[in-house]
Amino acid sequence: MKKQTPEPGKSEMAGTDTVDRGNTNAKLDSLEQFRTDATGQALRTNQGVKVSDNQNTLKAGPRGPSLLEDFIMREKITHFDHERIPERIVHARGTAAHGYFQAYESHAALTKAGFLQDPSQQTPVFVRFSTVQGPRGSGDTVRDVRGFAVKFYTEEGNFDMVGNNMPVFFIQDAIKFPDFVHAVKPEPHNEIPTGGSAHDTFWDFVSLVPESAHMVLWTMSDRAIPKSLRTMEGFGIHTFRLINAEGQGVFVKFHWKPKQGVCSLVWDEAQKLAGKDTDFHRRDLWESIEMGDYPEWELGVQIIPEEDEHKFEFDLLDPTKIVPEELVPVTPLGKMVLNRNPDNYFAETEQVAFCPGHIVPGIDFSNDPLLQGRLFSYTDTQISRLGGPNFHELPINRAIMPIHNGQRDAQHRVSIDKGRASYEPNSIDGGWPKETPAGPKDGGFETYPERVEAHKVRERSESFGDHFSQASLFFRSMSKPEQEHIIAAYSFELGKVEREYIRARQVNEILANIDLELAKRVAENLGLPAPTAATVKTKPQTLPESPALSQMNLLSGDIKTRKVAILVANGVDSKAIDALKAVLKAEGAHAKVLGPTSAPVKTADGKSLPVDASAEGLPSVAFDAVWVPGGEASVKALSGDGVALHFLLEAYKHLKAIGVSSDAKSLIDGLKLDLDAGLIVGDDDAARQAFVAAIAQHRVWAREPKAKAVPA
Repeated sequence: MKKQTPEPGKSEMAGTDTVDRGNTNAKLDSLEQFRTDATGQALRTNQGVKVSDNQNTLKAGPRGPSLLEDFIMREKITHFDHERIPERIVHARGTAAHGYFQAYESHAALTKAGFLQDPSQQTPVFVRFSTVQGPRGSGDTVRDVRGFAVKFYTEEGNFDMVGNNMPVFFIQDAIKFPDFVHAVKPEPHNEIPTGGSAHDTFWDFVSLVPESAHMVLWTMSDRAIPKSLRTMEGFGIHTFRLINAEGQGVFVKFHWKPKQGVCSLVWDEAQKLAGKDTDFHRRDLWESIEMGDYPEWELGVQIIPEEDEHKFEFDLLDPTKIVPEELVPVTPLGKMVLNRNPDNYFAETEQVAFCPGHIVPGIDFSNDPLLQGRLFSYTDTQISRLGGPNFHELPINRAIMPIHNGQRDAQHRVSIDKGRASYEPNSIDGGWPKETPAGPKDGGFETYPERVEAHKVRERSESFGDHFSQASLFFRSMSKPEQEHIIAAYSFELGKVEREYIRARQVNEILANIDLELAKRVAENLGLPAPTAATVKTKPQTLPESPALSQMNLLSGDIKTRKVAILVANGVDSKAIDALKAVLKAEGAHAKVLGPTSAPVKTADGKSLPVDASAEGLPSVAFDAVWVPGGEASVKALSGDGVALHFLLEAYKHLKAIGVSSDAKSLIDGLKLDLDAGLIVGDDDAARQAFVAAIAQHRVWAREPKAKAVPA
């Protein structure tokens, strides 16, 4: 057969290439049947059943418990729970520490839970802090909710208090949780943005779901950019029950209040830290524990008698609502101290499994529909993440007492169970293990006998219908600087939204119903018409404001564990450094000497002074305050050092306390920085004490309008 000449520009193998491409195209074409477009389509389950209500879990009455037979909710959440392996779907980036909890006194009148009975007993705990949106490789200081999960290893079993650093949540019913997380996660077409909510899908969802308004406001506040994990409050979010030995129950809300006070970063500082030190929060927690500055929180509860369940202007079962502390004060129960870092991140921090359904006698659930769904979802998620149902056998998850039951085998089984009977009752193994009757002490768990009599419905209780009153209360309760930060946060986030109609909807249909001035300011910043009236009439509220919500009222009052930078160069006055260090040490603060490089500097009297780091290696965002001691040669060198000058400018811009000796005032004058209550000049003890007082205020808020004009 005659060999054919290839066409010009083609090799003899071109025909084979063409056939291969043809096969590839055919394969690609065959995949088209699997591509889907939801436009114009009905919402259906994975089995093809049309869904009539995708907003509410099936419950026994509008305020009743959620029902296990709700196949729509279970299918939706089961699929969601298994979407990522092995990283957590949410709260992927975390850090943790060991410690203990100790009750202040016996709380037997409140609960029969053993760890709240004996004030001499220290109950081991493991606490994991986390961000919500980003993956494990994302930054610590992004604007986000922070997880605050505590595992109590009690003598009656493990109790997991799985909460956040904010007391409310975005949704009211667990069936909406996959929708919310899908919306806030990086957008599916390009996996952007990482670790943030400033994008279209998030704002599209929350602008269409008014129940999210309260939580979104918290997330746009300074609470979403905490100064450290040690300066966050923690909340159980949901309403729980405590039951005493007599079987009497009360509703409670759990609160963690940090001894270190509550304070946050400023936005520019948070953004810079995300680049300069991605691990800023986890590093701070680790180093604080290693130095013996053990973080401490007080556990308290708001107690609501059952007869008062319906006396409020909101529903106790609604997870988008708080119980203002002015209405129900927080009763202290005990303290938690974190005093030991993990030995292995993966084995402990990554493998720890928290589940809201892990409770002990004396603690029980409410019918909060978000909580009810979480009771199912968390266990299901851990089965996927940790390779099966034996995740409780991992050392970090093990209870402190022996575990005996008929559950056997499955992946990663560690226990070697003796005996022939893996069922109950049995007679072969003498009937063991046996049930423990419920009782006041060391009794078996018994569920609180709440009476439920209702129709099975997919319905939201009318008492869940007010979405804006508490958001308004939160905004009114903020100080002027905090309100300005909220306005700036909404403006920044919505400014990243590509679709103008989403921006307009958030401003006109959400913000206008929270506060008209807030809506007008954000609209102005976005170039949108300002709304003139709210679209929803809210109920009159008893409280005009709640001071407990403002971080300005939650400072510790001292400077313990605060970090102060001392900028030096050759010729520095070593006596001035020693005097400041002595004052800071007495106050429990930490000083680091920063030089032009990491090499020692020469003091004015010719001695060698080691430095802790260079000013470039440890920038101002790593510190709470900065001091410049005297020494003519040192000041002259710093005045020509761009890194040192930027250090001071940035600290000023971030509203931090700055102290300079009289010799170093020329640095301040050269930078054209105005003296204020947080910019101290002097060499005597009065100046040092004024510096300490300024640090204790966390920020110099009166400086903020001027600081915005300072380049840094």
